[in-house]
Amino acid sequence: MEENLSGTLAIDLGNTNTVIAFQDKKNINSVLVEIPNITSSPGVIPTAIWYEENSEILKIGISALNMKNSSNSDSFFHSNFKRLIGNPNEKTNTKNILNPMECGEKFFKFLWANIPEKYNIKRIVLTAPIDTYKGYREWLIKLCKEISVDEIALVDEPTAASLGINVPFGSRIMTLDIGGSTIDMNIVKIEGGEGKASPIAELLKFKGNDIGSNTKQKIRCAEIISKIGSKIGGKDIDQWIVDYFIPDNKYSINLFRAEEIKCKLSSSEIKYEKKYPVKFLIEKDTEEEFFLSKEIFEKIIIENNLLNHLDSLLKDLLNDARGKFCTIDDLNSIILVGGGSQIPLIKEWITKKISKILIKSPPPIESIALGALAMTPGVKVKDILTKGISIRLFNRREQKHFWHPIFCKGQTWPTENPFKIILQASKNNQRIFEIIIGETKKERTFDVIFENGLPKLSENQSEEETIQWDKDPIKIELKDKTNIGEDKLILFFKISKKAELLVECFDIKDELLGEYNLGNIL
Repeated sequence: MEENLSGTLAIDLGNTNTVIAFQDKKNINSVLVEIPNITSSPGVIPTAIWYEENSEILKIGISALNMKNSSNSDSFFHSNFKRLIGNPNEKTNTKNILNPMECGEKFFKFLWANIPEKYNIKRIVLTAPIDTYKGYREWLIKLCKEISVDEIALVDEPTAASLGINVPFGSRIMTLDIGGSTIDMNIVKIEGGEGKASPIAELLKFKGNDIGSNTKQKIRCAEIISKIGSKIGGKDIDQWIVDYFIPDNKYSINLFRAEEIKCKLSSSEIKYEKKYPVKFLIEKDTEEEFFLSKEIFEKIIIENNLLNHLDSLLKDLLNDARGKFCTIDDLNSIILVGGGSQIPLIKEWITKKISKILIKSPPPIESIALGALAMTPGVKVKDILTKGISIRLFNRREQKHFWHPIFCKGQTWPTENPFKIILQASKNNQRIFEIIIGETKKERTFDVIFENGLPKLSENQSEEETIQWDKDPIKIELKDKTNIGEDKLILFFKISKKAELLVECFDIKDELLGEYNLGNIL
């Protein structure tokens, strides 16, 4: 009889591949989970589904790819949907039956239902890109409510990769993760050791109680020094390859063929000038053979501003790190994860930018899921804000509203002490006060824009600005009317372990008027 295993399951939902790994509570070794007809190799699942609505046929992973390869229709096949979940700036393929959130839901539920019975899942650790958005997170939380598991946690993808690397306590690690749909960078300090560190807080916890210290693993605290992300990735490089030969590409099969030639040209054994054939569909049932060399491949990357964009991201990352007294010289190692980081030109770029620092290249596809297992039990993450949070106040002297900072970019959360601020009336006979929250937004020198639903890198020189949250403001009604400029409300802001912005509201006489959840900071 096969022995049942009880422990933690890590799921790294990627745009190209999803990876699942498991760690038994009695064993420190991790395993990649193999699922027949779903995984293409142990633990690796192509992030794709095949769904026929009329017959209710649903297949995911390698089975979905096999169905696509044996069919001439694209309407039943769905891929590249993770990056679209909850993002209003991107458009979906109108040929598809399902929208991105429906694709993600069917993929996740089908995967969960087919986990082999020998795995008794007590906790799940999920990963997310740094430059994520509220829609994706909210979708994930709703999805997890239907899963009966004691504990579900979320961790940034590069932080997960950092936790999975065997380095001494006190090490500062920079991670570069170029996945299918995002570029993520961060710098993490690995703290602690059993009996030496007090864990601060989890990055995110959906349900269950606090993780206890009842574990054979060493206790670690990961302090995120700085982090930054961008919605561009390997799938976009595939698109650039196709556009180089066929500017008006209409066929998704060409993107798969571009990915294959990209992976081939990413090998260090490939000669620089040698040209390799690739067949693209130019018209229905009509193919044409093109030739691509490593030289042309690198030209495509450079012309699409990817290296300049990486320069911009790295500059912002290091500038933020300096505020935490961390410089390049303080880094102990650099970790390259994600398929895109294996491109020789990218490796050359990071080697030139940050020389004399040890570069580690763990398995690019599996490393994030395996590292995520280090999150539990006993591992906590001290996270930082990637955007500043402000409140709208009234300036009596200038007779106009302005944004006043509450929490600054780079500040750790959850907060230990609340931030106090006093609200003044902005007009005479005012009884109702609105708590209006905004966040900073900075357009980088090279930012991601969307043209016809496709991401492009564009030069941009915009300055930092504050934009209002899309959530309706909280309204506080007083018993008595007040006049312009009078102090009337005392507010105490804090950020919870669940990444919620909370406020306690008092009147000027210290009478509690209410406690409010203003929304999620992520």
